[in-house]
Amino acid sequence: MLDLKQIKMAKKRLSEIAYETPFAYAPILSEMSGYEVFLKKENLQRTGSFKLRGAFNKIAILVENGKRNGVVAASAGNHAQGVAFAARHFGIDGTIVMPESTPLTKVMGVRELGSRVILKGANYDEAYAYAVEYAEKENKEFVHPFADDDVMAGQGSVALEMLSQEKDLDAIIVPVGGGGLISGCAVAAKALCAKTKIIGIASAGAPAMKHSYDSKTPVDSTSVRTIADGIAVRDTSPKTLEYILRYVDSMELVCEDEIASAILFLLERQKLLVEGAGAVGVAAVMHGHIQMPKGSKIGIVLSGGNIDVTMLSLIIEKGLMKSYRKMKLVVTLIDKPGALRRFSELMEKANANIVQIGYDRTSTDLEFGDAHVSVALETKGEEHQNEIRRLLQAEGFCFREEH
Repeated sequence: MLDLKQIKMAKKRLSEIAYETPFAYAPILSEMSGYEVFLKKENLQRTGSFKLRGAFNKIAILVENGKRNGVVAASAGNHAQGVAFAARHFGIDGTIVMPESTPLTKVMGVRELGSRVILKGANYDEAYAYAVEYAEKENKEFVHPFADDDVMAGQGSVALEMLSQEKDLDAIIVPVGGGGLISGCAVAAKALCAKTKIIGIASAGAPAMKHSYDSKTPVDSTSVRTIADGIAVRDTSPKTLEYILRYVDSMELVCEDEIASAILFLLERQKLLVEGAGAVGVAAVMHGHIQMPKGSKIGIVLSGGNIDVTMLSLIIEKGLMKSYRKMKLVVTLIDKPGALRRFSELMEKANANIVQIGYDRTSTDLEFGDAHVSVALETKGEEHQNEIRRLLQAEGFCFREEH
């Protein structure tokens, strides 16, 4: 079983490689929640994620034991980069098996770190099965992303750093997918400060570990679908579940909209770019899923910052809509000169800035002589949007809203 000594040894191995990332007070989130909140910024880690810690510790131990024939991993994300970085550091062969649908940017990121990429399978599970088979066939060591004590020991160094800076934490909130990070952190934290509660946060779109925790036995999901791709794990690991059942105090779920709002909050208010998996702890605090006495000192692990830019743009767009800072309308006009000018003058009167506009006079759902104008407006809150609706209705415009 993993213990504090192994985690401290991992921290020593990582001392010249992994950054001791900031663990900083978050005043805005603290005021919002009523807790004293500190953020552990693993999004600023080398390779952009905590995953470097576990991968490096595992490979360092393999090298110490003379196993230099090469390593194999299955991953489409942060674990892949951690393994590739460590393999390059130790000068050994690295092979990463990635699903065939993996974006080119992620493939190139691993190749730039010096590892070979094999694209295999329609999803992670198929890539994983092939990677295990390939490692055995080629006599290479397979580096599991979470169900490995040496990997968990590396991840546990996150909690060592948090508690070295803030010794009296009442709770540590940790993202949960496969469970490697929370297992390592929980072992370290309970050994150093038994009163510190360990709270796991999973995505409602990937709830296997939450269901397993509640039923106290491994429960797999039939599918996963979440913007938090770093914790989108379908099957529960019995190994990490054993640690979680022993050391974790509670497990909560957050939904997709809550994760998206947390990503936007961190970007706007904390000036931090955090991926979906890294934002789930903040989402849980923002949306009332944490049941702790007010004034409690809470540390939240921001596990990574490797968010896809197309996903980020979608989250920003949805966030602007939900916070009443953007409004999309389709307005029906009479297709004649001056009609569009009349509409734009009304928007000027409403002090609404038109940021996008389209004109359609050929749609089959239009009456003869009508046209659709689709507009996106910058707005200043819910009351401003209500004012725009009232003005359009008063002037006799027929419109619908898009969400």
